Amino acid sequence: MSAPSLIVVSGMPGSGKTTLAHEIARSVGCPAVCRDEIREGMVHAGTPDKTMRRAYDAFFDTLGVLLRAGCTVVAEAAFQDRLWRPILSPLSGLARIRVVRCMVDPAVARARIESRMAVPTRAAHDDRGHLAKPSGGGWTPISMDVPTLEVDTAAGYSPGLDVILEFAVR
Repeated sequence: MSAPSLIVVSGMPGSGKTTLAHEIARSVGCPAVCRDEIREGMVHAGTPDKTMRRAYDAFFDTLGVLLRAGCTVVAEAAFQDRLWRPILSPLSGLARIRVVRCMVDPAVARARIESRMAVPTRAAHDDRGHLAKPSGGGWTPISMDVPTLEVDTAAGYSPGLDVILEFAVR
């Protein structure tokens, strides 16, 4: 039996990570585990996590449980290099890791962030903080020695979803 895949969907705020992660998960037939959705669930349950430590722990614990069960999984978060690589790297012993990096012009990302600020279920997101930061907000992409595919999400996906899926599960 071959190892499951861990499909890491990363990118700066507003780059289309969550949308693409769910699209990949639906197409592959596996779960999508999204760090911000875990955090939202904590806020709506009345257990806010100001430091985000519990959300990070729940996120990585969930990934570990699914991967150890042999389940391919899509993991979505910003995945900044210095914060996430040390925690993500050990999962390479459980799965074939593929990184899908969402890229978009900062003006498009800003417009997306502004439009989602009206959504009441996004209470745990720091959308105002993202708008206050310069283009890209100092986001540094994760750097691991694993296959990585950059995807422009400005208008659909480039390369297309068929290419993304082939990359993600090969």
